[in-house]
Amino acid sequence: MIKFKLFPVFLILLLVSCTTRVKWISSTSNVSWVKEQPLTVNSSTAQYDVKIDTTQKLQSVEGFGACFNELGWVALNRLMPAARDSVFTELFSPGVGANFNVCRMPVGANDFSRDWYSYNETEGDFDMNNFSIDNDKETLIPFIHEALKKNPNLKIWASPWSPPVWMKWNKHYACRVPWEELDEKFHNNLPYDRQGAEGTNMFIQEDEYFKAYALYFTKFIEAYKNEDINIAAIMPQNEFNSCQIFPSCTWTAGGLAKFIGNYLGPAMENQHVETMFGTMERPTVAMVDTILNDPKAGKYIQCIGFQWAGKKAIPEVHQKYPDMKLYQTEQECGDGKNDWEYCLYAWSLMKHYFNNGVNAYMYWNMALDEGGYSRWGWQQNSLVTVDTLTNTYRYNYEYYLMKHVSHFVKPGAHLLKTNGEFNDLLAFQNTDMSIVLIIYSDVVKQLNINIGSKSISPKLDARSFNTFVIRE
Repeated sequence: MIKFKLFPVFLILLLVSCTTRVKWISSTSNVSWVKEQPLTVNSSTAQYDVKIDTTQKLQSVEGFGACFNELGWVALNRLMPAARDSVFTELFSPGVGANFNVCRMPVGANDFSRDWYSYNETEGDFDMNNFSIDNDKETLIPFIHEALKKNPNLKIWASPWSPPVWMKWNKHYACRVPWEELDEKFHNNLPYDRQGAEGTNMFIQEDEYFKAYALYFTKFIEAYKNEDINIAAIMPQNEFNSCQIFPSCTWTAGGLAKFIGNYLGPAMENQHVETMFGTMERPTVAMVDTILNDPKAGKYIQCIGFQWAGKKAIPEVHQKYPDMKLYQTEQECGDGKNDWEYCLYAWSLMKHYFNNGVNAYMYWNMALDEGGYSRWGWQQNSLVTVDTLTNTYRYNYEYYLMKHVSHFVKPGAHLLKTNGEFNDLLAFQNTDMSIVLIIYSDVVKQLNINIGSKSISPKLDARSFNTFVIRE
């Protein structure tokens, strides 16, 4: 008698459990990460605004991340231990927040370091007897260790902004003199007659210097391994075309091909470390061709990184080298305002990169003090801002944009082909067959979305980001 009365209840629960519902998270400029009421999945409609083609899987996704910069650690280190731990949990712990799993770090100083340094400033020390990462033990190493506590499987790749100054013909970390309008404290003391130029090799193109620099990278890999940090990949130069007032070093593609093919590539192969090419910040496919078609250098390149104007080269590079792994290595960095309009621009970048073949997407500054000032005098955005007066923090709009994608799109997912009049979206399929849609709507809009034989019809708020997760 009791069993009979309970049977209808069990039947109802079974029917409910068989009804597919869609998880929905939304964010606007007013409120972030709102858990909306789940949507019910219906049969596909004859008329649709978007069609997700689950039969056309495009490139796979390796992951998402950002860069470990010294000033990021300075900012986060202002927080109380519990608050700082909460930020690292949010950024790195699997299944919690952003799920970062592929991150970048500098080899020596970059533009968001406390100041210039390298691991060996001893003139003529070709044997690297004075190599030291002591500076990093104050900042980058504890920064990375905190991340590894949350995600021990974090992949880290590294690139220098400048080699030791004695390896450059101008004997200085920078390439050019600052603009006059910059405050005196941001000057780099580079004489005008020692400025470099794009399209030239500032690194001394001689055998003993190439050998020493390859040894420099090897020492870096080994020193970090002794700190229980494994470097998975090395890129020989950040923005090798850019002549900057901060740590920088221009190279020609031919100069990099010689260094990679004869020195760096073999050294990294011995360390079981990937060799990457980039970061490509110019829209010039011929530079990629120079490296990949070089009989010595090309065989070592396992990934190409793009940022800034390099995004214009990606479509052709992806078409010419469809099997090459491509990274978006640095999201354009903003002006320190961290406003909604720049978040919308960041969304346009993300769509462009994924729609043109990238396998991983990286933000730039994880955290900065309020204002986002660099040692060299300008302001940039960050995922987290730390208030130096109250030692509190906040997540910025671009953090939630990253989270709208990286929280749900897992390593091994594939980008999916989409059709229809509405195209302000990205669609992925995870390895568990779940479908993830990230959609932006500029106006209040009802969308009819077909996903294979199913459909959903959400009504989107104006100027809103929306993530939908449809499970089989």
